Amino acid sequence: MTGGAGFIGSNFVRHAIALDRSVVTLDALTYAGSRENLISVMDDARHTFVEGSIADQSLVTRLIAEHRPSAIVNFAAESHVDRSIDGPAEFIQSNIVGVFALLEAARDYLEAARESDRAGFRFLHVSTDEVYGSIENDAATEDSPYAPSSPYAASKASADHLVRAWNHTYGLPTLITNCSNNYGPYQFPEKLIPLMIAKALRSEPLPIYGDGRQERDWLHVRDHCRALTAVLEIGRPGETYNIASGETRSNRNVVEDICRILDRLSPRSDGTPHAAHIQSVQDRPGHDRRYALSAQKLETDLKWRPETDFSRGLEETVTWYLENHDWVDGVQSRYAGERLGRAD
Repeated sequence: MTGGAGFIGSNFVRHAIALDRSVVTLDALTYAGSRENLISVMDDARHTFVEGSIADQSLVTRLIAEHRPSAIVNFAAESHVDRSIDGPAEFIQSNIVGVFALLEAARDYLEAARESDRAGFRFLHVSTDEVYGSIENDAATEDSPYAPSSPYAASKASADHLVRAWNHTYGLPTLITNCSNNYGPYQFPEKLIPLMIAKALRSEPLPIYGDGRQERDWLHVRDHCRALTAVLEIGRPGETYNIASGETRSNRNVVEDICRILDRLSPRSDGTPHAAHIQSVQDRPGHDRRYALSAQKLETDLKWRPETDFSRGLEETVTWYLENHDWVDGVQSRYAGERLGRAD
């Protein structure tokens, strides 16, 4: 698992170990990755943690040769749109150059591997719905054209193309998933949901870009992990699968829902409703209005369905952040508020 100390990656590491898989986690531990995200499995005999970058091809090559994995699952990425606007170079290096190095290491391994190691090997690249750009009507399918709008989305689209090319040209057994907005425990506080929770608990204003009517499909990370497992186990190499809940909400609606939950679970000391402190701020450049994915292919071919409805999942998530102050405080100390993550 590359990027396995981040939000989605760490959830998937724990998910895989719960299924009694052995996992090697490779993570560069940049600002959004943390050993604390994996504390529950750090001492598990089935888990090995290595600090390092996917762009370090010699390290990746050594790890693959040593552990002979049945799959490489690539979560490693710079993933925040606002940061990509301020500094796109890191996104090019990690999301494109890093993926190239990882693909080459996997290709070298398979070319030299014995038949038993090659037979069931899979390379799963975890991507995003943002590669399709803003969707005015209906939902993007796996055949929809790419139209990335931000440096982040463009870097992920580039990586998707590399993965497809390595499958077509070299026969590398690759899989690509494009997922919608994830939420759940262990999410870094620059993203919309954890950021709003943290600000509300500190009695700070709740800033939302523009009118807050940008729409996103919200997928609980637990359902995402289940989908990734299905893709790894029965997905067809060379295929792409969209992962989405089908539950679309505007950013403003999401923040209002958070406020209603906090009004019950953690009311403000001054007695005012949390929603009274929502503030509209200047929109960010090139902000896509609507993302929507069709997960019909995944549902039909792999028999996956989301199990967590948004209302229940959001309340679980708010409760988790309320009950895990130590984790929140530790992560918050590494986040200086650079760009506020108001609308992923």
